Amino acid sequence: MTNALAPPPVGTINIVDPSPLNWLFITWNTMEEPIRIDEDGRAVMALAEDAEWLDDKTLELRLRRGVSFQDGEPFSAHNIKQNFDEMQRWAAPHPPGTWLNFPPESEAEVVDDHTLRFHFPGPDGLALGKMRGFHIASTAFWSGPDAPGFGYKKFGSGEGHW
Repeated sequence: MTNALAPPPVGTINIVDPSPLNWLFITWNTMEEPIRIDEDGRAVMALAEDAEWLDDKTLELRLRRGVSFQDGEPFSAHNIKQNFDEMQRWAAPHPPGTWLNFPPESEAEVVDDHTLRFHFPGPDGLALGKMRGFHIASTAFWSGPDAPGFGYKKFGSGEGHW
């Protein structure tokens, strides 16, 4: 129910958190993952609607249609590839849980706007679970003069406060 007399929301929300793990709270509340883990520890689809192993080193995700980011950008496989490529540049993408890191030789391939393939250097039984820590941001998060990224402008990498 909306109030016709209430003004529309206006302004910017500034999040200030001195914790070295502040990025966890921000990403968990502002970004989505391809696959989540439910309260029983089972993998469930989120941005992906299906995941299939094509062979022991290739995981294909079929992605949801009709999803948009908060800034209005339509979600596609290109967003996941951009986020994956950015995170693969870091020495330690997930310092508090290095098991979430994909091997450096891993690659993401866009098949079409709603299909993505991950190519791993070897079998990776944790790949679906790693998707839980793989938060997807819009293009604006990574690109442009004011893009926050995960600390690139301030530290030259994503490994710090942002």
